[in-house]
Formats: sequence, C-alpha cells, structure tokens
Amino acid sequence: MPGVYLMWLESPQIASKAKPGQFAMIRCGEGAEHPLRRPLSIHRVDNNKLAFLFTVVGKGTHWLAQRQAGSNIDLLGPLGNGYTIQPGWHNLLLLAGGIGIAPSCFLAEKAIQLGYSVRLLLGAQTATQLYPRHFLPAKAELVITTEDGTAGTEGMITDLLSDFAGWADQVFACGPTLMYQTMAAKKRQLKGKPVQISLEVRMGCGLGVCYGCTVKTKNGLKQVCKDGPIFDLDEIPWDELNYF
Repeated sequence: MPGVYLMWLESPQIASKAKPGQFAMIRCGEGAEHPLRRPLSIHRVDNNKLAFLFTVVGKGTHWLAQRQAGSNIDLLGPLGNGYTIQPGWHNLLLLAGGIGIAPSCFLAEKAIQLGYSVRLLLGAQTATQLYPRHFLPAKAELVITTEDGTAGTEGMITDLLSDFAGWADQVFACGPTLMYQTMAAKKRQLKGKPVQISLEVRMGCGLGVCYGCTVKTKNGLKQVCKDGPIFDLDEIPWDELNYF
C-alpha cells in the first residue's frame, strides 16, 4: 500500500480500554510549532500494544511516518464512541473502502473473538492499494473489489450490497463520504438492516471543546469527536451534509 504506514505503539492504558471504532489524538511533531494533534482510528490491539494505520497526507503524518523503534509518541485516547454489536445477532457484514480498513480490522478481530460470523467487503482503486490478506483475521470471509479490476471483482464494494445484505444481521462501514452516500441511495438493497458508519472530519481537540468537528444530523448538531465518530447511516442527511 504505497504511502500507507502501520505503526505499533506500547500503551497499556489505552490498549486495555480501546473499542473498535474509537480513535486517538496523536501529536505529530515536537515543540510549539505543532500544537494540534491528528485523529487516527485504532487499527488493532494486541495486549498492551495498539496499532495505527495511516496515509501520509501532510507534514504531520510525514513526521509520524519517520519515527523509529524506541521513539516516544504523545497520544490521547481512546476517544469517541465505538461500533455497537446488537446482542443476539450473529452475522456481521463489514464494508471497508481504502484506508477504511483501519477500524474495520479491529472490529473484525473483536467480533470473531466473541463468536460472530464476519464477512468483510474490502475495496480499493487498484490491487496495490489493498490491505494485505495475511494481516486480516483468518476466520473472516473476505470479498475483494477493485475499481480497475486488477484484483477481485471489478467495481465498487457498494455494488455487492444486494448480494450480501440478506445474509447479514448488522452492517458496519468505514470509507469515504461518497461510499456512505451511495449506501444511503441504495437503502432498499440493505433490506432494512441497521448500518453503522465511521464519519471522518477535521478535528481540533478531540474532546468536544472546540466544536470544530460539528456536523448536521437529523437529531440536531452533533460533534463527531464526542457523539461519534460512529453514527447510524440514517442519522446523517447525506444530501445536505454540512460541517460547521
């Protein structure tokens, strides 16, 4: 995955409390010239360690990508709410578009540990951008799509909703806003199944203080860092999504 980095950090306090869908605010730099942290989804947890999967998109993430073993990283978490699996249901359908595999992998691992059946629809633009299969839980049933057809089925993962929604008790998704808008437009193909999505926006504090990540929902204004980042698909008016 060109430009994508996987970083493991030792943090017993955060690892012991983290839930799939939550995130951490990471300081990407040193000194007063780097006052703001970057929000990153918790990708995996292994005992007292946790992993972050991120793309280099600017100076902050470039700095983070250059850290070496033994470096100290300033982070705050776990923050936000996580995915919620309804009790008594067994079949979970996960959709991960591109870097959306970051929280989806953690969710798949936890769900399988708890005895749920997991089908993961993994999509990317091309084969080189696909998350490696050997990093995914072995018991997760994997279905791959690429936009250019270089791996798996050619197309978008949302094209497969009608094929798998009937099997699922619950649907979970993480990907770009366009993916969520497509899912909302194809609501009939979801066959009435509840859908939880992870919303990504710019954040300032991650604690609900600055109101920089406020979005409009059908239930009023919400803060993604505090009320999210996990929302029900139906809660967001996708045709008029606004950031305040």
